[in-house]
Amino acid sequence: MGTTITVIVLLLIVVAGTAYLVRSQAATKRRQLDDAKADARRWIERLGGQVLNLTGTDTASQQAMADASERYNAAGSEIERAETVDQARLAKQTALEGLYYVRAARTAMGLDPGPTLPEDPERERAGKVTEHRSVDVEGRHYEASPAPTSATPHYYPGGRVAGRPVPQGWYSEPWWKPALVAGAWGFGSMLLFSTMFAGMAGIPSAEAWESGYDAGQEDALESGDAGDAGDAGDAGDAGGGDDFGGDFGGGDFGGGDFGDFGF
Repeated sequence: MGTTITVIVLLLIVVAGTAYLVRSQAATKRRQLDDAKADARRWIERLGGQVLNLTGTDTASQQAMADASERYNAAGSEIERAETVDQARLAKQTALEGLYYVRAARTAMGLDPGPTLPEDPERERAGKVTEHRSVDVEGRHYEASPAPTSATPHYYPGGRVAGRPVPQGWYSEPWWKPALVAGAWGFGSMLLFSTMFAGMAGIPSAEAWESGYDAGQEDALESGDAGDAGDAGDAGDAGGGDDFGGDFGGGDFGGGDFGDFGF
């Protein structure tokens, strides 16, 4: 009888402990979600204040504010649907992107862009347009510029689109939008990227871009490959052609074959 009571007590303790642990974990998740939502809403409200009170004065600033308004609406929808911390963070990132468009609009209007926004490693690694480019690709004209012009009214804050980096800058048209909508890059995108950004500092090569690498990753990969090439240095040992000369007539081998607002 005593043993039975002991077992029952132990089972009750285990059940109670498990229930407490489950409730504790659920409460922690709720707090984390509430905190993430509050953080996202702070940035969404800041973006909303700018969208409602700032009006563009030229084509570039008007387009940037239109993009900011689009991000404001998207962030609002995302935060309302957010049920996880990651979803709340996505809403925050959307709002921050909208604020980058606001900064671009203010810059285009000759205003102070406002406080610096939180850094985004993806934007930094994507690179920036550092010089004006004007190219024709498959019968269409494209331009890119580090500053807004009448010919480049479309701004992009930099970052990844469908797995590939898009440099921060001003463009004649939003050439990245089809990939943003479809989630994949279309045929000819590599040719456009190669033609527009060839040789531009801080921008990956077209081959690296097609593989989803930014300039920093490309440099690291090249350094790694070059390091392995050191093993090839041992090929000099094969230069001892005299060891083979008698049987193989060294002349046949010729050595050459081996040799990226508190408004």
